[in-house]
Amino acid sequence: MIEIAHERLVGHVRSAMSHVFQTMLGVEAKAQDARVEDSEPPSFDGVMALVGIAGAWTGTGRLLLTPSLACTLAGNLLMSTFERVDEEVLDAIAEIGNMVVGNFKNMLEEELGPLCLSVPTVIFGKNYKTRSAGMQDWLVAPFRCQGETIEFRFCLSSNPAHNGRGGSVSGTRLDAAASCALTPAPENPRAGYRLEFNHVI
Repeated sequence: MIEIAHERLVGHVRSAMSHVFQTMLGVEAKAQDARVEDSEPPSFDGVMALVGIAGAWTGTGRLLLTPSLACTLAGNLLMSTFERVDEEVLDAIAEIGNMVVGNFKNMLEEELGPLCLSVPTVIFGKNYKTRSAGMQDWLVAPFRCQGETIEFRFCLSSNPAHNGRGGSVSGTRLDAAASCALTPAPENPRAGYRLEFNHVI
């Protein structure tokens, strides 16, 4: 079985983040100490971009950040200014997540073979929880950017059902004390979907 050392995965994550943030956003993402967690956070407040990876190996890459940092990064990407999280900010964060996970995926392919990306999804709200079925250990790589923390979380496992003609991305289930709506983003097809929470109980 192919195995990738923890240090090598962390290096791939840091390279992907550095490339996207410096090249596309014009800011530095300063790496902090990475760690491995055997469970997902009990809940989260803020913005999260999710992108799945499929093939002989399946996994999920996520970017977690505060609303204020989301506005800053979206402004850098779109060369604009945002005072609050709106549709443009969510689409921009979905695209940033897509670029980071895409760069990370390209590095993994050198050792794991061809992999595919899912359409990115972005979540914004308070007190929400996500769960990826079948995933156990998560690589958590925090970064400091513009005085705030942004986390890259990633899980990866071999796909025994893979037959060389494609695979399936591990499903992500959402558990939250909130009402929500999943809406397409037709103005930017690459951005995928937005999951917005309207009320927290």
